[in-house]
Amino acid sequence: MSTTSSHSDPMEAEIERALAPGRFVSDRGCFRFVDGLEQVAATVGRLVDDEPVRAATLYETFLAGCYEKAEEVDDSSDSFGMFAQSLISGWITSRQAAQASPQQTAARLLAWMDDDQFGFCHRLEREIATVFGEAGIAAFIDQIRSRFEAADQAATASAGSDQGDQDARRRSAETLRWAEALRSLYTARGDLDAYVDLTERTGLTTDDCLTVANLLVTRGDPAQALSWAERGLDLDANQPYPSFAAHSLTELKPRLLADLGHGEQALETAWAGYRKHPDRYSYDHLMTFVPHAERPGWHDRAITVALDGDRYLPAVIELLLHTDGTGRLGQLAARTSDCSWEGVGHHTAEQAGAALEPGHPGDAARIWRAQGMRILEAGKSKYYGAALRYFEHAKRCYQQAGQPAQWQQVVDEVYAQHGRKTSFLPGFDAVVTGTDPAPQPSFLDQAKARWSRHTPK
Repeated sequence: MSTTSSHSDPMEAEIERALAPGRFVSDRGCFRFVDGLEQVAATVGRLVDDEPVRAATLYETFLAGCYEKAEEVDDSSDSFGMFAQSLISGWITSRQAAQASPQQTAARLLAWMDDDQFGFCHRLEREIATVFGEAGIAAFIDQIRSRFEAADQAATASAGSDQGDQDARRRSAETLRWAEALRSLYTARGDLDAYVDLTERTGLTTDDCLTVANLLVTRGDPAQALSWAERGLDLDANQPYPSFAAHSLTELKPRLLADLGHGEQALETAWAGYRKHPDRYSYDHLMTFVPHAERPGWHDRAITVALDGDRYLPAVIELLLHTDGTGRLGQLAARTSDCSWEGVGHHTAEQAGAALEPGHPGDAARIWRAQGMRILEAGKSKYYGAALRYFEHAKRCYQQAGQPAQWQQVVDEVYAQHGRKTSFLPGFDAVVTGTDPAPQPSFLDQAKARWSRHTPK
Protein backbone atom coordinates (compact mmCIF):
# COMPACT_ATOMS: atom_id res chain seq x y z
CA MET A 1 0.00 0.00 0.00
CA SER A 2 1.39 3.40 -0.89
CA THR A 3 0.16 6.86 -0.05
CA THR A 4 1.01 10.27 -1.33
CA SER A 5 1.14 13.42 0.74
CA SER A 6 2.60 16.87 0.56
CA HIS A 7 4.84 18.18 3.32
CA SER A 8 5.53 21.80 4.10
CA ASP A 9 8.90 20.86 5.60
CA PRO A 10 11.26 18.38 3.88
CA MET A 11 12.09 16.87 7.29
CA GLU A 12 8.50 15.66 7.58
CA ALA A 13 9.14 13.19 4.77
CA GLU A 14 12.09 11.78 6.77
CA ILE A 15 9.87 11.48 9.84
CA GLU A 16 7.17 9.66 7.90
CA ARG A 17 9.66 7.23 6.33
CA ALA A 18 11.15 6.45 9.75
CA LEU A 19 7.70 5.80 11.25
CA ALA A 20 6.92 3.36 8.39
CA PRO A 21 3.12 3.76 8.45
CA GLY A 22 1.24 0.56 7.72
CA ARG A 23 4.07 -1.76 8.82
CA PHE A 24 3.65 -3.63 12.11
CA VAL A 25 6.71 -3.54 14.39
CA SER A 26 7.14 -6.64 16.56
CA ASP A 27 8.65 -6.61 20.03
CA ARG A 28 11.82 -8.18 18.64
CA GLY A 29 12.17 -5.47 16.02
CA CYS A 30 11.22 -2.55 18.25
CA PHE A 31 14.72 -1.55 19.34
CA ARG A 32 15.94 -1.40 15.77
CA PHE A 33 12.85 0.57 14.77
CA VAL A 34 13.36 3.07 17.60
CA ASP A 35 17.04 3.38 16.71
CA GLY A 36 15.99 4.62 13.27
CA LEU A 37 13.58 7.10 14.85
CA GLU A 38 16.30 8.40 17.15
CA GLN A 39 18.56 9.13 14.18
CA VAL A 40 15.87 11.32 12.63
CA ALA A 41 15.15 12.98 15.99
CA ALA A 42 18.85 13.79 16.34
CA THR A 43 18.66 15.66 13.02
CA VAL A 44 15.71 17.65 14.35
CA GLY A 45 17.65 18.36 17.53
CA ARG A 46 20.46 19.97 15.56
CA LEU A 47 17.98 22.61 14.37
CA VAL A 48 17.21 23.92 17.85
CA ASP A 49 20.01 26.50 18.09
CA ASP A 50 19.45 28.16 14.71
CA GLU A 51 15.81 27.34 13.92
CA PRO A 52 14.02 26.70 17.23
CA VAL A 53 10.51 27.41 15.92
CA ARG A 54 10.97 24.95 13.08
CA ALA A 55 12.42 22.38 15.49
CA ALA A 56 9.45 22.75 17.85
CA THR A 57 7.01 22.25 14.98
CA LEU A 58 8.86 19.16 13.78
CA TYR A 59 9.00 17.68 17.28
CA GLU A 60 5.25 18.15 17.61
CA THR A 61 4.65 16.58 14.21
CA PHE A 62 6.92 13.68 15.13
CA LEU A 63 5.01 13.17 18.40
CA ALA A 64 1.68 13.21 16.53
CA GLY A 65 3.11 10.56 14.21
CA CYS A 66 4.07 8.41 17.19
CA TYR A 67 0.50 8.50 18.48
CA GLU A 68 -0.73 7.52 15.03
CA LYS A 69 1.83 4.70 14.82
CA ALA A 70 1.30 3.35 18.34
CA GLU A 71 -1.25 0.69 17.42
CA GLU A 72 1.21 -0.78 14.93
CA VAL A 73 3.99 -1.27 17.51
CA ASP A 74 4.43 -4.05 20.06
CA ASP A 75 6.11 -1.88 22.68
CA SER A 76 6.57 -4.49 25.40
CA SER A 77 10.04 -3.09 26.05
CA ASP A 78 8.62 0.47 26.41
CA SER A 79 11.41 1.74 24.15
CA PHE A 80 8.90 3.38 21.80
CA GLY A 81 7.13 5.10 24.71
CA MET A 82 10.43 6.41 26.10
CA PHE A 83 11.31 7.73 22.66
CA ALA A 84 7.98 9.60 22.52
CA GLN A 85 8.77 11.20 25.88
CA SER A 86 12.16 12.27 24.58
CA LEU A 87 10.35 14.10 21.76
CA ILE A 88 8.37 16.03 24.37
CA SER A 89 11.60 17.03 26.09
CA GLY A 90 13.00 18.18 22.76
CA TRP A 91 9.82 20.13 22.07
CA ILE A 92 10.12 21.95 25.41
CA THR A 93 13.78 22.76 24.74
CA SER A 94 12.86 24.17 21.32
CA ARG A 95 9.99 26.23 22.70
CA GLN A 96 12.25 27.73 25.32
CA ALA A 97 14.93 28.50 22.74
CA ALA A 98 12.26 30.28 20.68
CA GLN A 99 11.22 32.22 23.80
CA ALA A 100 7.67 30.94 23.50
CA SER A 101 5.18 31.67 26.27
CA PRO A 102 5.86 29.35 29.26
CA GLN A 103 2.16 29.44 30.14
CA GLN A 104 1.19 28.27 26.65
CA THR A 105 3.84 25.55 26.74
CA ALA A 106 2.53 24.30 30.07
CA ALA A 107 -1.08 24.45 28.87
CA ARG A 108 -0.23 22.42 25.76
CA LEU A 109 1.56 19.80 27.87
CA LEU A 110 -1.40 19.43 30.18
CA ALA A 111 -3.70 19.02 27.18
CA TRP A 112 -1.49 16.19 25.97
CA MET A 113 -1.52 14.63 29.44
CA ASP A 114 -5.33 14.76 29.43
CA ASP A 115 -5.60 13.04 26.05
CA ASP A 116 -2.89 10.39 26.41
CA GLN A 117 -4.34 7.21 24.95
CA PHE A 118 -1.04 5.29 24.86
CA GLY A 119 0.59 6.48 28.09
CA PHE A 120 3.37 8.51 26.49
CA CYS A 121 2.81 11.21 29.13
CA HIS A 122 2.71 8.83 32.11
CA ARG A 123 4.83 10.33 34.92
CA LEU A 124 5.88 12.95 32.41
CA GLU A 125 6.58 15.52 35.10
CA ARG A 126 9.46 13.38 36.40
CA GLU A 127 11.17 13.33 33.02
CA ILE A 128 10.75 16.96 32.01
CA ALA A 129 11.32 18.71 35.33
CA THR A 130 15.01 19.09 34.54
CA VAL A 131 14.34 20.23 30.98
CA PHE A 132 12.25 23.23 31.94
CA GLY A 133 13.89 26.54 32.75
CA GLU A 134 12.82 28.46 35.85
CA ALA A 135 9.93 30.27 34.13
CA GLY A 136 8.72 27.09 32.45
CA ILE A 137 8.65 24.95 35.56
CA ALA A 138 6.97 27.76 37.52
CA ALA A 139 4.20 27.98 34.91
CA PHE A 140 3.83 24.21 34.84
CA ILE A 141 3.58 24.05 38.64
CA ASP A 142 1.01 26.87 38.72
CA GLN A 143 -1.27 25.10 36.26
CA ILE A 144 -0.93 21.69 37.91
CA ARG A 145 -1.55 23.28 41.31
CA SER A 146 -4.75 24.82 39.93
CA ARG A 147 -5.89 21.39 38.82
CA PHE A 148 -5.02 19.91 42.20
CA GLU A 149 -6.99 22.62 44.01
CA ALA A 150 -10.00 22.13 41.73
CA ALA A 151 -9.97 18.35 42.16
CA ASP A 152 -9.51 18.66 45.91
CA GLN A 153 -12.36 21.13 46.27
CA ALA A 154 -14.69 19.03 44.12
CA ALA A 155 -13.91 15.94 46.17
CA THR A 156 -14.42 17.87 49.39
CA ALA A 157 -17.79 19.16 48.25
CA SER A 158 -19.01 15.65 47.47
CA ALA A 159 -17.53 14.06 50.57
CA GLY A 160 -19.44 15.86 53.32
CA SER A 161 -18.15 16.02 56.88
CA ASP A 162 -18.01 12.37 57.85
CA GLN A 163 -14.45 11.21 58.60
CA GLY A 164 -14.84 8.20 56.35
CA ASP A 165 -15.77 10.51 53.51
CA GLN A 166 -12.78 12.69 54.34
CA ASP A 167 -10.49 9.71 53.88
CA ALA A 168 -12.22 8.82 50.64
CA ARG A 169 -11.71 12.41 49.45
CA ARG A 170 -7.98 12.12 50.06
CA ARG A 171 -7.87 8.97 47.99
CA SER A 172 -9.61 10.63 45.07
CA ALA A 173 -7.81 9.48 41.95
CA GLU A 174 -7.75 12.93 40.39
CA THR A 175 -6.46 14.58 43.57
CA LEU A 176 -3.75 11.97 43.96
CA ARG A 177 -2.73 12.29 40.33
CA TRP A 178 -1.98 15.98 40.57
CA ALA A 179 -0.56 15.71 44.08
CA GLU A 180 2.02 13.20 42.83
CA ALA A 181 2.88 15.47 39.94
CA LEU A 182 3.43 18.37 42.34
CA ARG A 183 5.61 16.18 44.55
CA SER A 184 7.90 15.39 41.62
CA LEU A 185 8.10 19.02 40.51
CA TYR A 186 8.71 20.38 44.01
CA THR A 187 11.47 17.83 44.46
CA ALA A 188 13.13 18.74 41.16
CA ARG A 189 12.91 22.41 42.08
CA GLY A 190 14.14 21.83 45.64
CA ASP A 191 11.07 23.61 47.01
CA LEU A 192 11.06 22.13 50.50
CA ASP A 193 8.40 24.39 52.00
CA ALA A 194 5.90 23.72 49.22
CA TYR A 195 6.57 19.99 49.44
CA VAL A 196 5.97 19.87 53.20
CA ASP A 197 2.82 21.98 52.87
CA LEU A 198 1.49 19.52 50.28
CA THR A 199 2.11 16.51 52.55
CA GLU A 200 0.16 18.22 55.32
CA ARG A 201 -2.84 18.38 53.01
CA THR A 202 -2.61 14.94 51.42
CA GLY A 203 -1.12 12.85 54.23
CA LEU A 204 2.51 12.13 55.06
CA THR A 205 4.12 8.90 53.80
CA THR A 206 7.46 7.20 54.33
CA ASP A 207 8.44 8.20 50.81
CA ASP A 208 7.71 11.82 51.69
CA CYS A 209 9.98 11.62 54.72
CA LEU A 210 12.78 10.24 52.56
CA THR A 211 12.34 13.02 49.99
CA VAL A 212 12.32 15.76 52.63
CA ALA A 213 15.35 14.25 54.37
CA ASN A 214 17.29 14.18 51.09
CA LEU A 215 16.32 17.78 50.33
CA LEU A 216 17.57 18.79 53.76
CA VAL A 217 20.84 16.93 53.16
CA THR A 218 21.23 18.92 49.94
CA ARG A 219 20.69 22.08 51.97
CA GLY A 220 23.38 21.04 54.43
CA ASP A 221 21.05 20.50 57.39
CA PRO A 222 21.81 16.98 58.71
CA ALA A 223 20.07 17.56 62.05
CA GLN A 224 16.69 18.28 60.45
CA ALA A 225 17.29 15.52 57.91
CA LEU A 226 17.84 13.07 60.78
CA SER A 227 14.56 14.14 62.38
CA TRP A 228 12.69 13.43 59.15
CA ALA A 229 14.48 10.10 58.67
CA GLU A 230 13.40 8.98 62.14
CA ARG A 231 9.89 10.19 61.45
CA GLY A 232 9.75 8.11 58.28
CA LEU A 233 11.04 4.99 60.03
CA ASP A 234 8.40 5.42 62.75
CA LEU A 235 5.70 5.67 60.08
CA ASP A 236 6.93 2.56 58.31
CA ALA A 237 7.07 0.57 61.54
CA ASN A 238 3.26 0.61 61.58
CA GLN A 239 3.02 -0.97 58.12
CA PRO A 240 2.72 -4.75 57.59
CA TYR A 241 5.73 -4.81 55.24
CA PRO A 242 8.78 -2.54 55.06
CA SER A 243 8.89 -0.18 52.10
CA PHE A 244 11.77 0.62 49.76
CA ALA A 245 11.83 4.11 51.24
CA ALA A 246 12.33 2.64 54.72
CA HIS A 247 15.33 0.69 53.44
CA SER A 248 16.86 3.90 52.13
CA LEU A 249 16.11 5.70 55.41
CA THR A 250 17.76 2.86 57.33
CA GLU A 251 20.94 3.50 55.36
CA LEU A 252 20.63 7.28 55.57
CA LYS A 253 20.17 7.52 59.35
CA PRO A 254 23.65 6.31 60.42
CA ARG A 255 25.28 8.53 57.78
CA LEU A 256 23.50 11.53 59.27
CA LEU A 257 24.51 10.54 62.78
CA ALA A 258 28.12 10.31 61.64
CA ASP A 259 27.88 13.73 59.99
CA LEU A 260 26.65 15.13 63.31
CA GLY A 261 29.63 13.66 65.14
CA HIS A 262 27.79 10.73 66.75
CA GLY A 263 30.08 8.00 65.46
CA GLU A 264 29.26 5.39 68.10
CA GLN A 265 25.53 5.89 67.68
CA ALA A 266 25.95 5.68 63.90
CA LEU A 267 27.72 2.33 64.25
CA GLU A 268 25.07 1.05 66.64
CA THR A 269 22.31 2.05 64.21
CA ALA A 270 24.03 0.45 61.24
CA TRP A 271 24.58 -2.71 63.28
CA ALA A 272 20.88 -2.88 64.16
CA GLY A 273 19.99 -2.56 60.47
CA TYR A 274 22.47 -5.26 59.51
CA ARG A 275 21.11 -7.71 62.07
CA LYS A 276 17.65 -7.40 60.54
CA HIS A 277 18.80 -8.07 56.98
CA PRO A 278 22.37 -9.43 56.77
CA ASP A 279 23.61 -9.43 53.20
CA ARG A 280 26.60 -8.16 51.25
CA TYR A 281 25.16 -4.67 50.90
CA SER A 282 24.24 -4.13 54.54
CA TYR A 283 27.66 -5.59 55.44
CA ASP A 284 29.47 -3.01 53.31
CA HIS A 285 27.27 -0.28 54.77
CA LEU A 286 28.07 -1.43 58.30
CA MET A 287 31.82 -1.51 57.69
CA THR A 288 31.89 2.13 56.60
CA PHE A 289 31.20 3.06 60.25
CA VAL A 290 33.67 0.62 61.82
CA PRO A 291 37.13 2.00 62.73
CA HIS A 292 39.79 0.36 60.59
CA ALA A 293 41.57 -1.30 63.51
CA GLU A 294 38.33 -2.89 64.74
CA ARG A 295 37.20 -4.34 61.43
CA PRO A 296 38.47 -7.93 61.94
CA GLY A 297 36.44 -8.26 65.14
CA TRP A 298 33.35 -6.68 63.60
CA HIS A 299 33.73 -8.91 60.56
CA ASP A 300 33.57 -12.02 62.76
CA ARG A 301 30.53 -10.66 64.59
CA ALA A 302 28.77 -9.86 61.32
CA ILE A 303 29.38 -13.28 59.77
CA THR A 304 28.34 -15.06 62.97
CA VAL A 305 25.04 -13.18 62.92
CA ALA A 306 24.49 -14.03 59.24
CA LEU A 307 25.07 -17.74 59.91
CA ASP A 308 22.91 -17.77 63.03
CA GLY A 309 19.32 -18.85 62.63
CA ASP A 310 17.12 -19.30 59.59
CA ARG A 311 18.42 -16.66 57.20
CA TYR A 312 17.74 -16.27 53.50
CA LEU A 313 20.26 -18.74 52.10
CA PRO A 314 21.19 -17.03 48.79
CA ALA A 315 21.88 -13.73 50.60
CA VAL A 316 24.16 -15.44 53.12
CA ILE A 317 26.01 -17.29 50.35
CA GLU A 318 26.58 -14.03 48.44
CA LEU A 319 27.82 -12.39 51.64
CA LEU A 320 30.34 -15.16 52.30
CA LEU A 321 31.56 -15.08 48.72
CA HIS A 322 31.83 -11.29 48.91
CA THR A 323 33.91 -11.41 52.10
CA ASP A 324 36.12 -14.31 50.89
CA GLY A 325 34.85 -16.58 53.63
CA THR A 326 35.26 -19.96 51.96
CA GLY A 327 35.89 -21.61 55.31
CA ARG A 328 32.57 -20.36 56.63
CA LEU A 329 30.97 -21.18 53.28
CA GLY A 330 32.12 -24.76 53.72
CA GLN A 331 30.51 -24.87 57.15
CA LEU A 332 27.29 -23.49 55.71
CA ALA A 333 27.33 -25.98 52.84
CA ALA A 334 27.89 -28.90 55.18
CA ARG A 335 24.83 -28.09 57.27
CA THR A 336 22.56 -27.17 54.34
CA SER A 337 20.28 -29.92 53.06
CA ASP A 338 20.29 -31.12 49.47
CA CYS A 339 16.71 -29.89 49.14
CA SER A 340 17.73 -26.39 50.22
CA TRP A 341 20.60 -26.33 47.72
CA GLU A 342 18.15 -27.23 44.96
CA GLY A 343 16.26 -24.04 45.80
CA VAL A 344 19.28 -21.78 45.24
CA GLY A 345 19.49 -20.08 41.85
CA HIS A 346 22.10 -21.32 39.41
CA HIS A 347 24.14 -18.10 39.37
CA THR A 348 24.73 -18.08 43.13
CA ALA A 349 25.11 -21.86 43.34
CA GLU A 350 27.72 -21.94 40.56
CA GLN A 351 29.80 -19.30 42.35
CA ALA A 352 29.58 -21.26 45.59
CA GLY A 353 30.48 -24.56 43.91
CA ALA A 354 33.49 -23.07 42.13
CA ALA A 355 34.73 -21.41 45.34
CA LEU A 356 34.47 -24.63 47.37
CA GLU A 357 36.01 -27.04 44.88
CA PRO A 358 39.67 -26.50 45.87
CA GLY A 359 39.31 -26.91 49.63
CA HIS A 360 35.89 -28.52 50.11
CA PRO A 361 35.29 -30.80 47.10
CA GLY A 362 32.71 -32.92 48.90
CA ASP A 363 30.54 -29.90 49.69
CA ALA A 364 31.02 -28.58 46.16
CA ALA A 365 29.89 -31.94 44.77
CA ARG A 366 26.60 -31.68 46.69
CA ILE A 367 25.99 -28.22 45.22
CA TRP A 368 26.66 -29.40 41.66
CA ARG A 369 24.47 -32.44 42.21
CA ALA A 370 21.64 -30.25 43.53
CA GLN A 371 21.75 -27.99 40.49
CA GLY A 372 21.56 -30.95 38.12
CA MET A 373 18.63 -32.40 40.04
CA ARG A 374 16.93 -29.00 40.06
CA ILE A 375 16.77 -29.04 36.27
CA LEU A 376 15.62 -32.66 36.07
CA GLU A 377 12.89 -32.14 38.67
CA ALA A 378 11.59 -29.15 36.71
CA GLY A 379 11.64 -31.17 33.49
CA LYS A 380 13.28 -28.34 31.56
CA SER A 381 14.64 -30.28 28.62
CA LYS A 382 16.24 -27.24 26.98
CA TYR A 383 18.56 -27.03 30.01
CA TYR A 384 19.60 -30.69 29.98
CA GLY A 385 22.99 -29.71 28.60
CA ALA A 386 23.58 -27.56 31.69
CA ALA A 387 22.41 -30.41 33.92
CA LEU A 388 24.98 -32.72 32.35
CA ARG A 389 27.73 -30.19 33.03
CA TYR A 390 26.63 -29.97 36.65
CA PHE A 391 26.74 -33.75 37.00
CA GLU A 392 30.22 -33.82 35.42
CA HIS A 393 31.36 -31.33 38.07
CA ALA A 394 29.70 -33.41 40.78
CA LYS A 395 31.40 -36.60 39.63
CA ARG A 396 34.82 -34.96 39.53
CA CYS A 397 34.38 -33.42 42.99
CA TYR A 398 33.13 -36.66 44.54
CA GLN A 399 36.19 -38.41 43.14
CA GLN A 400 38.47 -35.64 44.39
CA ALA A 401 36.91 -35.93 47.87
CA GLY A 402 37.33 -39.72 47.86
CA GLN A 403 33.56 -40.30 47.98
CA PRO A 404 32.75 -42.75 45.16
CA ALA A 405 29.82 -44.18 47.11
CA GLN A 406 28.11 -40.80 47.21
CA TRP A 407 28.51 -40.43 43.46
CA GLN A 408 27.02 -43.88 42.93
CA GLN A 409 24.01 -42.79 45.01
CA VAL A 410 23.52 -39.85 42.65
CA VAL A 411 23.72 -42.19 39.65
CA ASP A 412 21.20 -44.59 41.15
CA GLU A 413 18.88 -41.72 42.02
CA VAL A 414 18.94 -40.30 38.51
CA TYR A 415 18.24 -43.65 36.86
CA ALA A 416 15.48 -44.48 39.36
CA GLN A 417 13.64 -41.16 39.27
CA HIS A 418 14.39 -39.87 35.77
CA GLY A 419 14.91 -43.02 33.74
CA ARG A 420 12.13 -42.05 31.35
CA LYS A 421 13.81 -38.82 30.22
CA THR A 422 15.12 -40.38 27.03
CA SER A 423 16.59 -37.17 25.65
CA PHE A 424 18.71 -36.80 28.78
CA LEU A 425 19.86 -40.37 29.47
CA PRO A 426 22.37 -40.84 26.60
CA GLY A 427 24.35 -37.83 27.79
CA PHE A 428 24.14 -38.97 31.42
CA ASP A 429 25.30 -42.46 30.44
CA ALA A 430 28.37 -40.82 28.91
CA VAL A 431 29.03 -38.86 32.14
CA VAL A 432 28.78 -42.05 34.20
CA THR A 433 31.01 -44.14 31.94
CA GLY A 434 33.40 -41.34 31.11
CA THR A 435 32.97 -41.83 27.36
CA ASP A 436 31.77 -39.56 24.61
CA PRO A 437 28.08 -40.04 23.83
CA ALA A 438 27.26 -41.97 20.69
CA PRO A 439 26.64 -39.59 17.77
CA GLN A 440 22.94 -39.04 17.27
CA PRO A 441 21.43 -38.98 13.79
CA SER A 442 20.45 -35.55 12.55
CA PHE A 443 16.84 -34.47 12.36
CA LEU A 444 16.67 -35.04 8.61
CA ASP A 445 18.40 -38.43 8.90
CA GLN A 446 15.74 -39.48 11.41
CA ALA A 447 13.02 -38.16 9.10
CA LYS A 448 14.42 -40.10 6.13
CA ALA A 449 14.61 -43.29 8.17
CA ARG A 450 11.02 -42.90 9.34
CA TRP A 451 9.88 -42.05 5.81
CA SER A 452 11.60 -45.09 4.28
CA ARG A 453 9.70 -47.40 6.60
CA HIS A 454 6.41 -46.18 5.15
CA THR A 455 7.47 -45.97 1.50
CA PRO A 456 6.76 -49.01 -0.73
CA LYS A 457 9.87 -50.61 -2.22
